[in-house]
Amino acid sequence: MKHPEFSQIQSYEEFSRYYWYRKELSQIFRQLGLAHTGTKQELNGVIAAYFRGTKVKPSRHKLPPKQSSVALDSPLLSCGFSFNQAFRDYFARQTGIHPFKFTADMAAWRKVKADNDTNFTIQDMLDIYYGKKNPDYAPYDNRACQWNQFYKDFCADPQNRSRKNKIQKAAILWQEIKKTDRAKVYSSDLLLTYQQLL
Repeated sequence: MKHPEFSQIQSYEEFSRYYWYRKELSQIFRQLGLAHTGTKQELNGVIAAYFRGTKVKPSRHKLPPKQSSVALDSPLLSCGFSFNQAFRDYFARQTGIHPFKFTADMAAWRKVKADNDTNFTIQDMLDIYYGKKNPDYAPYDNRACQWNQFYKDFCADPQNRSRKNKIQKAAILWQEIKKTDRAKVYSSDLLLTYQQLL
């Protein structure tokens, strides 16, 4: 079932029943004068606010100059933080974990940027890594990764082990499930339901 035109949607709950591509969300938000850049999760936050009556305008702030050294009390906005190898190495030294991998919850960085939170520090990021919950920064919403998980689960299903063109077959199922109100997760019963398409 294809989603209706955005102008016909009356609530965030109704909006959430359908699958939206990031690109189409960005175009809709641009037309509405809302923030239209960022991850799909960030855009979902913009639309949730919109349906609550709050317009999240595009950000126009500039980041302060980068600091030359980084310490645990360094604000993320001023130390040049990004999810790169230099900061992986820094966090590896702090945690003793080699190789260090950023967690999904550390995507709180995007909210720090969006809110221009100059008080959020490297130590706050480590607290998130260690699972100490910061009430201002909710855990990462994994709904933004639905297709990736769907494809992983498709490939992990023993029934698909010998299947050729796995990504194409999974994409066919994905396209079909997106048209429905059903949860956007893979299950082997989809193979039977849509066998004529595979």
